Amino acid sequence: MSKSALPRRSVIAGAAATVVGWNTVGRSWAVEAPAPDAAPGAEAAADAASEAATADALVRLPRLDGTLVADTATLARFGGDFGHLVTAAPRAVLRPGSVRDVATLVAFARRHRIPVAMNGQSGTGDAAELESHSSYGQAGVRGGVAIDSRGLNKIIRITPGRAVVEAGVTWAQLTDTALAQGWMPPCLTDYLHLSVGGTLSVGGIGGGVQRYGFQVDTVESVDVVTGTGELVTASASANRELFEAVLGGGGQAGLIVRATLRLVRARERALVLNLFYDDLGAYLADQKKLMLERRFDLQVGDVSRNAAGTGWRYKVEGVVHYDGSAAPDRAKLVRGLRCVAADTTFTDQTAREYAYRVDAFAGFLKGAGLWSQPKPWMSLFLPASATETFMREATALLTPEDLGAGLLLFYPFRTDVFTRPMTVMPDELVGFHFDLLSFPFPGADHAAALRRNRRLYDRAVQLGGKRYLIGAIPDVTHADWRRHYGTRWGRVVAAKHRFDPAGILTPGQGIHS
Repeated sequence: MSKSALPRRSVIAGAAATVVGWNTVGRSWAVEAPAPDAAPGAEAAADAASEAATADALVRLPRLDGTLVADTATLARFGGDFGHLVTAAPRAVLRPGSVRDVATLVAFARRHRIPVAMNGQSGTGDAAELESHSSYGQAGVRGGVAIDSRGLNKIIRITPGRAVVEAGVTWAQLTDTALAQGWMPPCLTDYLHLSVGGTLSVGGIGGGVQRYGFQVDTVESVDVVTGTGELVTASASANRELFEAVLGGGGQAGLIVRATLRLVRARERALVLNLFYDDLGAYLADQKKLMLERRFDLQVGDVSRNAAGTGWRYKVEGVVHYDGSAAPDRAKLVRGLRCVAADTTFTDQTAREYAYRVDAFAGFLKGAGLWSQPKPWMSLFLPASATETFMREATALLTPEDLGAGLLLFYPFRTDVFTRPMTVMPDELVGFHFDLLSFPFPGADHAAALRRNRRLYDRAVQLGGKRYLIGAIPDVTHADWRRHYGTRWGRVVAAKHRFDPAGILTPGQGIHS
């Protein structure tokens, strides 16, 4: 790319205008921005001086179908995330007009050692509430370029059993489009307004995990922009190393821009069963029994304070999907369980109503002003043999204030359904998901909450547990990452060096390879 002076009325960074070049000396973006309040003579003199001083240092940005912007409001919006605990403002934001734009920008960034990260900008569509749904700066790219994946929001096609979508499509968009044709993604996140590319980069977990694994386990192929700016199609049979490196890989080896996903036949209705337990041992035994017997199509659970506020209560939430009038036998679903029978509830609703069940809760949190508060979330995977020990210690440590208006998800899974190497699991057939989704009230001590997260994480690791990449865990070291990946650490390092040799991709994950 030849170096040249920029058009007249150009300045170096900081203005509300489109980026047109990179200053290799000042390591800043040049943007085309007139100064309307300046006197004509002063403006011309300033332009001449600026052009003379910077012409040799400026590299013009390649042609894009979209835009690269550097205005203050946009940079501030992309500087935070859903956790509101870490601020890492970029110096520019790419609003891609095509997949080609992502490849072009990454290739340019590699040449100039500019960090880059994809940002899902998830939410219901209200521009004021769109943000990355990482909780501890994972999608942040301080001083670099954030790529707004909302520019890649096309559902390319739905065919029987398969969907091809761009990375910025949300699971809500895909769900409704697929349902209209009688299909459904097999594993949905609880909150559907998350981008496909975002959840695939970390794994993607939901109530279908017992049968289908993570969302990455339902992926047939992905189109990826590597850290060299190359656009590659990868699958289990072609470019497999890259395929396995990016699914659940935290954006370290490449940026997912398109995915081909499996779909399953949609059912009309969902019978939702809630079972309650006051005894942890009984809860764990029944959760494991229900999963291994495959009584439910979806099976989750959570922990909350009991009505008296004196302890904790455990809930199993099981879902059976069905069509027409062929409703499941309710008595059979609860046979042989040790729950508090008098508190058992059944809710019959459409499958879509169940898929969107979290929206009402999210609306409440937004109305109460809690959605935008700092949220020290943490997500762990525990080996079943150590789960009771960990949970008794955790519930002795946690207080109602730790949850605030949030909840603690807690349910089992089979580790043999996880097929992607980057989504590491405990070394047992059965594990439990411990997902602390706190929505603290104003005035909460967030520094103390982060110290609590670190303490629980260390204890989980000591017991053979693993982490999910979105969590807010402070002070994670190189040794922590090596221990997390275990025998797969060599693959993490090799993939990073091969596919992102300049080390520019997704620095906010903090994966020290």
